[in-house]
Amino acid sequence: MEGERLTELVKPARNRANGEDFDERAIVILLISNPLSFRFASMGDTPSFNSRHPILFSPGGFLMRKKKTGFTLIELLVVIAIIAVLIALLLPAVQAAREAARRAQCTNNLKQLALAFHNYESANGCFPAQSMAPPTAGQDRMLTGFSVSWIVPILQYTEQLPMFNAYNFSLDPMAPAGSTSANELANTTVAISRLALLACPSDNLQPQPLRLSVNGFYYGTTNYVGNYGGPGPSNPLSGTVIPDNNYWMNSATSIPWAWGPVTIASITDGTSNTGLVSERLIGSQNSGILRSDPEYLRGQWRVTSSSSGFGGAGYPASQATLLAYVSACNSIPSKTQNRQSSQAGEMWTAAFPLYLAYQSYNHFGPPNQIACTNGVNVTYTGFSETGLYEVGPMGSIPPNSRHPGGVNEAYADGSVRFMKSTVNPVTWWGLGTRAGGEVIDGSSY
Repeated sequence: MEGERLTELVKPARNRANGEDFDERAIVILLISNPLSFRFASMGDTPSFNSRHPILFSPGGFLMRKKKTGFTLIELLVVIAIIAVLIALLLPAVQAAREAARRAQCTNNLKQLALAFHNYESANGCFPAQSMAPPTAGQDRMLTGFSVSWIVPILQYTEQLPMFNAYNFSLDPMAPAGSTSANELANTTVAISRLALLACPSDNLQPQPLRLSVNGFYYGTTNYVGNYGGPGPSNPLSGTVIPDNNYWMNSATSIPWAWGPVTIASITDGTSNTGLVSERLIGSQNSGILRSDPEYLRGQWRVTSSSSGFGGAGYPASQATLLAYVSACNSIPSKTQNRQSSQAGEMWTAAFPLYLAYQSYNHFGPPNQIACTNGVNVTYTGFSETGLYEVGPMGSIPPNSRHPGGVNEAYADGSVRFMKSTVNPVTWWGLGTRAGGEVIDGSSY
């Protein structure tokens, strides 16, 4: 017999040695010595061999071994590890891209508001006031003490003209508790509206219901706030969106108030160096926010000698006193509970000259620092600075946001810039005043 014996399998058979099944089209070749010398067995032969490693001969004439199917455990773990690495690399990039889009939308909103300010100024010769309470108590017919905010008058210069036309300026911007009169409820249709123009998409609590109106709906909120000015203890009402002469504040005769509204001509520091509108996270219904809470920026704290070892900054305050106040505000212990949490941006139609959180911010503490009241003793009509649960004219309520590293801010020339949280406090103060005479280097912020 030439060469070595070869056995051909032409039907299913079980290898008695290893128990493997072969496809009926396969030809099992058992090579003993010389792989080049072989002959086929007859078609009727039944294979009988002890090989533990059969070689398959396909009908096409190619030698092949029987292949294993599926993944080994090591291969599966390698694939899972590669997928995990790819996800770890791609997820931050996706999140960054989404935040960039949200920040761009926020920038666009501020740009639209800044342009509306300038259109309003062109028509009226000044920027709108932060609030429009009258200078004498007898002239105030508003049942709540709140007057129309700066946001309502500029709606006519945005894409919200129908909303502006629906607002009745002769009635209250918000209804007092227990109101049933149709006149008192007239503006709630506008007041409960939520406008995309006033919402920063990076604020993860937007929209957040904060103040319930008398007709069972929540008032519309806003993330955008007007510049009240530099530090109150040194430059009161020095911003671009400030109250007009009102009887709530003019009784505090020890403070040289510079009343609004503000004209372009009065911005002697230059419109490109003076803040106009920025952003702020809306408040929270959680009244028990701690300084260590992840949502601490939504609250307002109190700077006192007991809470921070600093009694307050009275007017007129030196630069050293102002810096000490900023440091005390930022150093409030982590387990301290906030004094107020819900007021920030809780309604966009109404404003009160003493409550800055509703639609105002100031250039006292730097961006993304917590908001603090001031323990200084300034007495207003029916209020005192030390008794306010909200940040008043002497306190610090900087802009804040969920944008990494800073906030967007529109300036009086209509431009919008990103202001870093690490800006020098003195530079930050100068950007808040319209006529402080500060010399500001553009590379310092």
